Amino acid sequence: MVEEENHNGKHGEPRKYDPDFKGPIQNRGCTDIICCILFVIAIVGYVAVGILAWSQGDPRKVIYPTSSRGEFCGQVGTPLENKPFLFYFNILKCANPVVLVQFQCPTTQLCVEKCPDRSMTLLNARSNIQNWEYYKTFCKEDVKDQTAQEILKKQLCPAVLIASKPFTRRCFPALGLKGGEITVGNQTTFDDGEKNNRKASDLLPAVKNATIVIETRLVVMKIFEDYTQSWYWIVIGLVIATLLSLIFIVLLRFLAGIMVWIMIIMVVLVIGYGIIHCSVEYVHLKNAPGANITLRELGFQMDLSVYLHIRQTWLAFIIILAIVELVIILLLIFLRNRIRIAIALIKEASRAIGHVMSSLFYPLFTFTLLAVVIAYWAITAVFLSTSNEPVFKVFNEGSKECFHSNNTCNPENYTDSDMKKDCPESQCLFAFYGGESQYHKYLIFLQFYNVFLFFWCANFVTALGQMTLAGAFASYYWAINKPRDVPACPVFASLGRALRYHTGTLAFGSLILSIIQVIRVLLEYLDHKLKGAENKFAKFLLCCLKCCFWCLEKFIKFLNRNAYIMCAIYGKNFCTSARDAFFLLMRNVIRVAVLDKVTDFLLFLGKLLVVGIVGIISFFFFSGRAKGVDVVPNLHYYWVPILTIVVGSYLIAHGFFSVYAMCVDTLFLCFCEDLERNEGSAERPYLMPDSLLKILNKNNQPKK
Repeated sequence: MVEEENHNGKHGEPRKYDPDFKGPIQNRGCTDIICCILFVIAIVGYVAVGILAWSQGDPRKVIYPTSSRGEFCGQVGTPLENKPFLFYFNILKCANPVVLVQFQCPTTQLCVEKCPDRSMTLLNARSNIQNWEYYKTFCKEDVKDQTAQEILKKQLCPAVLIASKPFTRRCFPALGLKGGEITVGNQTTFDDGEKNNRKASDLLPAVKNATIVIETRLVVMKIFEDYTQSWYWIVIGLVIATLLSLIFIVLLRFLAGIMVWIMIIMVVLVIGYGIIHCSVEYVHLKNAPGANITLRELGFQMDLSVYLHIRQTWLAFIIILAIVELVIILLLIFLRNRIRIAIALIKEASRAIGHVMSSLFYPLFTFTLLAVVIAYWAITAVFLSTSNEPVFKVFNEGSKECFHSNNTCNPENYTDSDMKKDCPESQCLFAFYGGESQYHKYLIFLQFYNVFLFFWCANFVTALGQMTLAGAFASYYWAINKPRDVPACPVFASLGRALRYHTGTLAFGSLILSIIQVIRVLLEYLDHKLKGAENKFAKFLLCCLKCCFWCLEKFIKFLNRNAYIMCAIYGKNFCTSARDAFFLLMRNVIRVAVLDKVTDFLLFLGKLLVVGIVGIISFFFFSGRAKGVDVVPNLHYYWVPILTIVVGSYLIAHGFFSVYAMCVDTLFLCFCEDLERNEGSAERPYLMPDSLLKILNKNNQPKK
């Protein structure tokens, strides 16, 4: 008895019986007003940052190639609309290491209608009228009757044209292979315009450096093309995931016990099938050429489908799935008795959702708000990153050293400038986007503010959904005569209370979580920067910090979730609600570890089952392994729609099952308070269902 009193005193006093308590308190006041004001001010500032970014930014900078004059090639509504390709005067200059530093070739770049389809020098073209008319289309301006020497001295035209092909709207030499030798335009050599006969292989470093800069953009473009080819199949896959989730939710409403065991067995079978399929693929590749190389030897490949032809990939899948299967089976064996209690709680959650059916559609509202937040953040980020001004720098193409090289310049008056006089063979070319104004100096802070407010707003929307559902389900639990005493439209009533009285509380909880998440992002950034470092202590310290903040984030999410439940019921501020929730959980710590977490595990299996079924179907369809199916789209990477469907299916399943999870967490806290408030007598009966009473060896005494 003394131990129990000490335990209760250490973790707060148990709730006392209150005959007037009938669920969420109606007469409540506003909470955490200061944080509410700060959140409103932050939102106003976020809107101001968005307006500033939209007025200064220009997304065309990432869509169109930019010429040496800072003009966009192929931009609709401009004189360059019909000139979508970027042509390099001297592609050999792209072999300069400066390309990898400044992401710009130190040579004149011009917007052209078509890439050159033949190779010729300026001197040869000048002697043929037909060739000269073609050659002039690759000059900066009309050369009129100037000699070839004057044209080259003024750098009005390239010294040589090399047969090229467009690649991400840029003209690159059309390299090929003939008799084991590299060719350009079917020739193993070419004239560089300076009467030097050079090998086609000399172009390789230039092409390689240039393609390093744009390789990522090419992959993104291919992925975008895959989306355009498969978007309707992706939609169909997500619709299937939605229907499967709905079917499971409806079946749980009427057949909770049976469905939980079916989910458990199905998850075990689906993972088992995955192990068998991976084993078959592993054996099938035994004698395949090149299949026995290791992943380390293969290295990173942009085309992820290459990994599926390596035996070691399938072996890794087998090991991962086998470990997951073993862990699930062991958990089921050791928690089989606790699963019965969790099933009873899920049954009660099913009844609650059955009486509050509008809660199933609330995730659509949350998804919509999150979509708005994500879209606003993404658009603002793009406009902020493209709000720089074009920066022009001096590039020296002559043999003499120029001390003005890499200095900023103005292309409009560069011809008459002192820099041009000091370095006659230099040019003022577009280098990159930047700026020296006050706005550009603080651009990094605006980007940070954009990221921080994204986390804050996203966490606020999630918190609003949690408090809204908690208030609705608490109204159901504390109703003495169900469903008669359940208030009309409990979800809308709870949403109104949350927005009217507890915006500050929601902002406070989401602010704490956002600060931790931003710190984690900064730690990941530091980890990325320190990858090449050899300071073992710094790496160890950073790893410890990442682990600690990961644990802290999980704990804060758990505490916030329960604090919102208590706030939805009693209407107190965040700190008080968090304290009351924490003490209540600590007074029932065994039940939290055994009952609540087992229920979460069972709901996770439900998500896993939906994702597994949809993922297997999409894999066989998009990989072309489904026999008799002739409507498979032609894709660069078939993993793009598969991965999209799998991630989308998980989010959809999580949306529906999160309603169950929130319902279970709310009912669990109410269930713990019910045990403290009531004693099962006729005057103070338990409000929990008979199934839970039976499992806990409790009973209500009949009224006399």
